[in-house]
Amino acid sequence: MRNFCFVFLFSISVFGQTQYPKDYFRSPLEIPIQLSGNFGELRPNHIHSGFDCKTQQKEGLNIYAVADGYVSRIKISEVGYGKAIYITHPNGYTTVYGHLQSGYGEIEKTIKNEQYKAKSFEIDITLNSSDLIVKKGDIIAISGNTGGSDGPHLHFEIRDTNSEKIINPMYFGFDSVITDSKRPAINSLWVYPLGDDSIVNESKRPISVNLSLQDDGTYLAEKISATGKIGFGITTFDYDDVSWNSNGIFRVATFLNGKNDFGYQFDTFSFDETRMVNALIDYGRYKKLGQRVQKLFMQNPYSLSIIKPSSNNGVITVSSNITQSYRIEVADFSENIAKIFIPIQYSALSAKVAEVPITSNFFLKAKKENIFSVDNVTVNFPANTFYDDFYMNFDVKKGTLKLHEDIVPAFSNFSITFEDSLTPQKDREKMFIGMVNEKKINFYNTKRYKNSFTIYTKYLGEYKLIKDGKPPKIKAQKRIGGKWISNLNELQFTISDESSGIKSYDGYLNGKWILLEYDPKTKKLIHHFSDGIVDEGKNDLKIVITDNVGNSTIFETQFFRSQKP
Repeated sequence: MRNFCFVFLFSISVFGQTQYPKDYFRSPLEIPIQLSGNFGELRPNHIHSGFDCKTQQKEGLNIYAVADGYVSRIKISEVGYGKAIYITHPNGYTTVYGHLQSGYGEIEKTIKNEQYKAKSFEIDITLNSSDLIVKKGDIIAISGNTGGSDGPHLHFEIRDTNSEKIINPMYFGFDSVITDSKRPAINSLWVYPLGDDSIVNESKRPISVNLSLQDDGTYLAEKISATGKIGFGITTFDYDDVSWNSNGIFRVATFLNGKNDFGYQFDTFSFDETRMVNALIDYGRYKKLGQRVQKLFMQNPYSLSIIKPSSNNGVITVSSNITQSYRIEVADFSENIAKIFIPIQYSALSAKVAEVPITSNFFLKAKKENIFSVDNVTVNFPANTFYDDFYMNFDVKKGTLKLHEDIVPAFSNFSITFEDSLTPQKDREKMFIGMVNEKKINFYNTKRYKNSFTIYTKYLGEYKLIKDGKPPKIKAQKRIGGKWISNLNELQFTISDESSGIKSYDGYLNGKWILLEYDPKTKKLIHHFSDGIVDEGKNDLKIVITDNVGNSTIFETQFFRSQKP
């Protein structure tokens, strides 16, 4: 087995001045590390918290403990990290391994034992330091594609054990094997008018700025002619020398007239703040066009710890008789730097491009509680649900709540309540509030009290009360009824539900509960005969599938199987 050695040095965080050991952790894989996603990459509703390590586009690779320690947590979930193992190390750090196909050896035995004890595929358990001890280089798992994975890979991260903050693995020596000699790429530059009286290049709307590449590799932006308060944004990414795909950048810094103005660095952060990525980017542009513009300013400050703001939070005031120079530097972990130089001058020219017209009578103040009601629907936004004030479209038509659109990010939950006194009581038990998205219904766990239905959500959009009277569907991948299936290693089914979605699935062989593994991506439900529940000869199988409002489907059959070679 190949292993790589890290240089015996210590990394010093530019922002936190924290020292991290460079020689402590080995690779979690035997193959060379290539990344499909790096630490700090901007993702939907979160900042990526580790490395996504390529596994040669397949499952089944060995995953190794990166240092001595013990398995402190095992979490098996249909979503998120899927099957994940946490190892706590004596040096104060915990490593996480996600999207696994299975554990290995005693770890897999523990997983199965806990699942059968809980009678649940999904488990989340903590273990004592003496339960599952591992040594550096031990095989702990097999790589897979479970949970919210878009393809086979290993999610790997390093956390501070006490604070649970996630730390960029590059600080621990991985930069010695993920070499990077290429400066980040900057795709586009945007400038934003930020005040009622602000105008940029005769526009009161955000505009893109032309860039020209200079002989020395820097960019020169076209001159900005403006008045009032403005801010900038960029789209940018980075390449390394071994991964052959674009990833996120490490650091952004801006300079106004040569002085530090605004910046952020992806070194460490907590899970509590990761959703603030939606404030860091131009969320509306991302939702409409799929383009992540990273904003280099804060109109209303928010507490994302990676940001190091100045007194003006990156907002630049352009006034008469003052010419200003602005510089943006984008760096990767290896200190390859891309630079943009932007000249800014005052202009008294009026706007030729007006602001987007306001079409709503509802104005939401972000720092205050806001309660809006129309017909039978009430929406309650607690104070600080949103980052900024905005005009909100709010209406109810034909029973559907049209709550603006998902172009304004919410940081925390707000409530939506529908009143319905017309539907008979017996039917209300089958009703829920769902979000309607291109004819697709997203189920929300709905609290029912008398005539009221209430959900909590972080998303603007369309919502309605929906009745689900149809049971789920289940189909065997192969016909097994009355057949000998000694050549099969598993039972496999496809399950689905058209409305509220699958809530639970329970299987029984000859009256004994069996583990069924569920993958929502493929809608596959699988039982492995290696669990040892199947009998010699005749077996009676029963599977009960229940949706989120209590509709159930029962699948029953009988098959024959021999365990003899």
